[in-house]
Amino acid sequence: MSNAKLRIGYIPLVDAISLVVAVDSGFAAAEGLDAELVREVSWSNVRDKLNIGLFDAAHLLSPMAIASSLGIGHVRVPLIAPFNLGLNGNAITVSTQLFTALSHMADGDIADPIVSARALYRVVAERKVRALEPLTFGMTFPFSNHNYQLRFWMAAGGIDPDEDVRLVVLPPPYMVESLSSGHVDGFCVGGPWNSLAVDSGVGRILHFGCEIMARASEKVLAVRERWAADNPDMLSALIRALARASNHIDDDANRSAVAVVLARRLDVSVDLVSRTLSGNLRIAPDGTTRTSDRYILIGRNGASRPDPVQAAWLYAQMVRWGQAPMSDELCATAKAVFRPDLYDAALGGGSQRGEGEPVDGVGGFTGPDFDPSNVASHLAAWSIRRAGRPRLSVVR
Repeated sequence: MSNAKLRIGYIPLVDAISLVVAVDSGFAAAEGLDAELVREVSWSNVRDKLNIGLFDAAHLLSPMAIASSLGIGHVRVPLIAPFNLGLNGNAITVSTQLFTALSHMADGDIADPIVSARALYRVVAERKVRALEPLTFGMTFPFSNHNYQLRFWMAAGGIDPDEDVRLVVLPPPYMVESLSSGHVDGFCVGGPWNSLAVDSGVGRILHFGCEIMARASEKVLAVRERWAADNPDMLSALIRALARASNHIDDDANRSAVAVVLARRLDVSVDLVSRTLSGNLRIAPDGTTRTSDRYILIGRNGASRPDPVQAAWLYAQMVRWGQAPMSDELCATAKAVFRPDLYDAALGGGSQRGEGEPVDGVGGFTGPDFDPSNVASHLAAWSIRRAGRPRLSVVR
């Protein structure tokens, strides 16, 4: 009998690695799946093709799956996320000129996010006095951790992200060119694009995403709820293939081989992929490096098991920034997108968070611990938030 056919969309990012290794290294085939990976350039393309059935599954921004299920920002198509493809993996990169300005304004170690956020506030204030154009920052989509991490960081320094700077949407492969051309002054994106900006001499990594949020669900395997109900055996097989792939990736003995496999799909150097996976990144054109074992988590520390706490935090950001109304019902719907039950059923039990993980499951660098059962109280702690819809520009 022939293998079951699957068409899966993805964006060329390091956190697509479990999908790539599952398909290209034979784990999917071993589970009886004939999976085709289709590369896309924008998240809206991936979402739309998933929603109308051109894709059976997709590598998708975690909050995008929630937004689709809530029907905000687009037509409502219920999606579920039975597998987490990656925790963390983002970085905030700024132009070399902006880094110099921030360094001059910093009162303390600029590697501390609160110090850099306050320095950015001073830079923004000075630009207003001089009647200069607002600084522009790129992020990949309005419903993304890139957007929320930028906003969380900026607001901690006193910046209103909708009033004091300009946020624009850019597909990940266009980030470096936009920074080089001066169209943006900084961006938040996943690997390997931050490193590529540094290697090109046009940018400097200011913060790893894990320095803003210690544990953030970045990408998920997303499928339509209806498709999951109609194809339970195929979905379980895909979850098993991804789990085997993530375990393979997390074995240091396989690091070189999986970097080769992924680099081929991303059209970047093997070294760039290896550095990203190891969390050992050059942060400046002069070769300065920074290392974090939390930079990107693929399978270890329970990273691949969907966590409804993460879904609740993402919903809270949507409310904070005016993308969704506050509602216990909507919060419950958001949490139900992440399906640890399907993960556990496919694998015969769930993996748990390891030692050293944040107590609240999120680990923001500032503010109170997150309580997923009381989102309204959490939001009340922040002075900078939106009652209306944020103004977001789309760059095509």
